[in-house]
Amino acid sequence: MKKSLISLGILCLTVFLLDACSTKKNTIISRNYQALTTKFNVLFNGKNALQKGIDGLNANYKDDWFEILPLEPIKFEREKVVLRKMNTGVGSGFNSRNNNTSNQDANATPFDIAEEKAVKAIQKHGMYFNGLERNRQIDDAYLLLGKARYYSQRFIPAIEAFNYVIANYPDADLIAETKVWRAKANIRNDNEERAIETINLLLYVKDTLEIDQPDYIKEQGHTAMAMAYLKTDTIQKAIKHLHLATRTLNDKDQGARNLFVLGQVYASLGHKDSAAMVFKKLTSFKKAPKKYKIHGEIELARNTTSDSASVVMLDRLQELIKDRENRPFLDELYYQTGLLHENNDSIRLAIIDYNKSLRANGGSKKQKTFTYERLGNIYFDDANYKFASAHYDSVLQFADDEKKLRIRRVKRKAKNLVELIENEKIITVNDSLLRLANLSDEDKKAYFEDYVAKLKKEDEEMAQLLLNRANFTNTSSLQSTKKQGWYFYNPQTLNFGKSEFKKFWGDRPLEDDWRWSTKASFNTTEDEDNKEVTNNRYDVQTYIATIPSDKKVLDSLYVQRNQALYDLGLIYKEQFKNQKLAIDRFERLETLNPAKELILPMNWHLYQLFKEKDPNKAEKYKNTILTDYAETIFAKVIQNPEDVVQDEVEEDVVEQNYKKMYYLYKDNKFKDVIQKIDSIVPEIQGNVLERKFLLLKALAVGKDQDKESYRKALEFVSVNYGNFEEGKKAAEILKQLNKQ
Repeated sequence: MKKSLISLGILCLTVFLLDACSTKKNTIISRNYQALTTKFNVLFNGKNALQKGIDGLNANYKDDWFEILPLEPIKFEREKVVLRKMNTGVGSGFNSRNNNTSNQDANATPFDIAEEKAVKAIQKHGMYFNGLERNRQIDDAYLLLGKARYYSQRFIPAIEAFNYVIANYPDADLIAETKVWRAKANIRNDNEERAIETINLLLYVKDTLEIDQPDYIKEQGHTAMAMAYLKTDTIQKAIKHLHLATRTLNDKDQGARNLFVLGQVYASLGHKDSAAMVFKKLTSFKKAPKKYKIHGEIELARNTTSDSASVVMLDRLQELIKDRENRPFLDELYYQTGLLHENNDSIRLAIIDYNKSLRANGGSKKQKTFTYERLGNIYFDDANYKFASAHYDSVLQFADDEKKLRIRRVKRKAKNLVELIENEKIITVNDSLLRLANLSDEDKKAYFEDYVAKLKKEDEEMAQLLLNRANFTNTSSLQSTKKQGWYFYNPQTLNFGKSEFKKFWGDRPLEDDWRWSTKASFNTTEDEDNKEVTNNRYDVQTYIATIPSDKKVLDSLYVQRNQALYDLGLIYKEQFKNQKLAIDRFERLETLNPAKELILPMNWHLYQLFKEKDPNKAEKYKNTILTDYAETIFAKVIQNPEDVVQDEVEEDVVEQNYKKMYYLYKDNKFKDVIQKIDSIVPEIQGNVLERKFLLLKALAVGKDQDKESYRKALEFVSVNYGNFEEGKKAAEILKQLNKQ
């Protein structure tokens, strides 16, 4: 009986307490109970979910250190936003998630969970009496709701949640923070003016008197202002607010990021001294995350303005490289040391550091594109075009976006180098074949005997290398045996060596002089009954048989080689502006009895190359043109250079004139085309459409005049614009014309 009374008393007390703590009663007990439950249960879990989502965003966000960083390290992609169907609730933004839908819960993001907790706090723990909310934690719930929607990229519903707090809780402690978040949502929603106005009202009175807000609010407010001004390209005002945001640095992550962005902005404006001061402040900021400090050091080195400072920064970067904790940044640190060496004309050291940057583990793809490009430029400037081409190809291999201007330039450079390397290859191969073809039979035999002897020596060294490599494949096994010191005591390494030996040499009988080709035999297939196959690798006659002897073949080798020399001279002269190599190729072509159609353009280019460099030599080629080709347009240009008018014409007018000429050509009015183009061309020299006019004129000449005039007109276009589409087209037509 006594126990029953106690149980009844406990039940009554429980009912009384539950009734007293109900959201429908405005009592001290119910208000405090609901506030505590909301804060330490629902909102606690919601804020944890929000922080988890933010940490995930930050962890997945990859900063592009070669570009000005965004002030908020979050990638918002509006095209990927999935619009969710919202259930009806207070305002237009409440989402009452269906807890019975397992698929929905499985796909919920941390921000969805945070939003759900905020809505639960508002709907289940709200105490609205006489127009006032009695649960003091509900304003926190609305702020959490707005933040969750902000990170879910639903900015308009987020603004509604923030507005609800501002309208209904004007005296709340978090009202200032809410206004900052509303401003950020407006910035994301492309309403920067409204955001700037809001922050100004929050921080200033009449733009002169600063309101005494807490430091963390000032930092957040000025950061938001800088975001708005950077988005509208109002750089000076963005700089002002970044300076104000970095006065206290209470938030170590955002403060370090603000400093880094401020330094980047100064650097982009060319204010290296100001940038260096900011980056120095960042590197001295002890609480800054390591990634900002390391990149601050790199940017500090990049913005050095004196040789002495450069030496100091080199030493500093070397110290950072030696620190094992900086291994994730080795590719960037080595790249920057390479840049400093290159700027100090220490090219060999720069190449070493660039290659170390490429070998560093975990290097980013974009960093590799910059490193390969720097190496390509070094080799390009040194006229080592084959190496340059290989490095430019690597840039394109690692480039994520080939539409960027920098990558397009590299791609164009690499494309030009392909043609250059192909022509160099033609010259090398044809020179070798022609030189061998001119040797006597005895000399050919002696040459290839020496060659085969070198091959055998290299193969022997390779065989020994394979055996040595096999000897070290199982070090632990060798250490465990008492019979150390000889490779053949270990069956594992012995079997490996046998397999490697067979791959390289095939099956060999146990006899003397087993390396000779006459003793070589290889097992092929069972169908061939183990027929003996001769190893042509060491057969002198096999090599001699590959040397061409037919006169037509040899003549074609001469023609190809000479044409390649001419094309190379043109490429070096017009595309790569390498006068030395251009002269070298043209002068060599001059000694090789080139085809008739190459003599005039060759002399013209040599005349242009020597005109300022060596006037005496230029005179020689000038006289050749004036004497042997007096009727050509080249001779006329030499005789009357003052007739060329330099006045520029507006691009649209030139295009209209070209269209008119084209339509005249289509109407078979070839004489009119020739006459009108002759009057237009002197006025548009240097214009990109000049070559199109001249090609059109050449085609009109072909329709209206004799074959020789047609050939001369085409020659002029092909020689002067050989690297452009019009010049190549003229060369193709000219080649077909010469065959007729």
